[in-house]
Amino acid sequence: MNYAKRLLTLAVLVVSGIAAAPAGTAAQGLFDPVITVNDSVITRYELKQRTRLLSVLNAPGDPAKLAREQLIEERLKMGAAEQSGLELSEEGVQAGLKEFAGRGNMEPDEFIAAMKREGVAEQTVRDFVTVGVTWRQLIAARFGPRVEITEADVDKALNAVTGGSSVRVLLSEIIMPAPPQQADEVQARAAQLSQINSVAEFSDAARKYSAAETGRNGGRLDWMSITKLPPALRPLILSLAPGQVTDPVPLDGAVALFQMRDIQETSVKSPNYAAIDYASYLIPGGRTEDTLQQAASITARIDTCDDLYGVAKGQPPERLTRDARKPGEIPNDIAVELSKLDPGEVSTTLTRTSGDGQALMLLMLCGRTPVSEEDASREEIKQRLRSDRLESFAASYLEQLRADARIVEK
Repeated sequence: MNYAKRLLTLAVLVVSGIAAAPAGTAAQGLFDPVITVNDSVITRYELKQRTRLLSVLNAPGDPAKLAREQLIEERLKMGAAEQSGLELSEEGVQAGLKEFAGRGNMEPDEFIAAMKREGVAEQTVRDFVTVGVTWRQLIAARFGPRVEITEADVDKALNAVTGGSSVRVLLSEIIMPAPPQQADEVQARAAQLSQINSVAEFSDAARKYSAAETGRNGGRLDWMSITKLPPALRPLILSLAPGQVTDPVPLDGAVALFQMRDIQETSVKSPNYAAIDYASYLIPGGRTEDTLQQAASITARIDTCDDLYGVAKGQPPERLTRDARKPGEIPNDIAVELSKLDPGEVSTTLTRTSGDGQALMLLMLCGRTPVSEEDASREEIKQRLRSDRLESFAASYLEQLRADARIVEK
């Protein structure tokens, strides 16, 4: 797997790098404190670096806003760890880096080098990982003894494991390509469109700007279970009231916006999915009338993902890829498109870099595998319940730390 594909596994969005700090007074300003949390300061440089890191990792939402929030929380977390006498060893840092880099099938040194090429300093990566590992250890030590999972809890979870969520949503979408040379312009437009609170206005914008196939009908999607959406997007969607629009969501080479038109609880339970099976076939030439016609011709000849093997016969192996992944492991842009499809249906919204140029992606959903009782042992379910309860304790503890803190933002 080459560098680009491994970075994509981490949902990387490649945009232009942060400019080098200018000399003299401006460089000093870069390291001025902009936020104070108790006795700890956050500098402008740290904000810029964290914003860049979140952009590269394709974090949902506004990277700049999320960077401020994360850094404030991290000062609170590390302050609590210091008060408890907890300090992460270098071995612990390295283990955390190995685990994090491993999500993209990369070694720590390889991952850090890739981040440097995208304008993210090594110390920024180390700080990000260090806080996460330290906080997990602190929560486990502080609240672990208070978490007890009974056999009755496991039985209840087993009975509900195939039930999933009964929530379904009615969304509209705008997906705008954002090549590096247009990234700033598209981000600015997305920020402006995110302030829309009218369904009609959002639909007009979708017809004008969206590259998704839904753009022709104003970006309108049909009703879908919340469990079909990428896990990272679900909290963003569920936080919306009808008419509201998400902050810009960075995708691979694009920016997305979603508007809530309606939300319902249904009596029919929707399954959670253990794995999503999908295939992608790349058509060289980018998104053009010619490649879209080729895609339409191929679509007319195929019924299942297996049929794509005949289409790709004799061609370079990288033209056709088939994956079966857990929902949380699928890149956000692909996961968004798959959420709209039934098995055997295709999407031609996305593009990818292939060889020396762009290629249109013909994306096909092969199938979804629901979670079942057989997919998880009682011990696995017990660990999942324990993790959920620790997360609840952690959220309450962090809220308490914030309430007791002195936070000054400039």
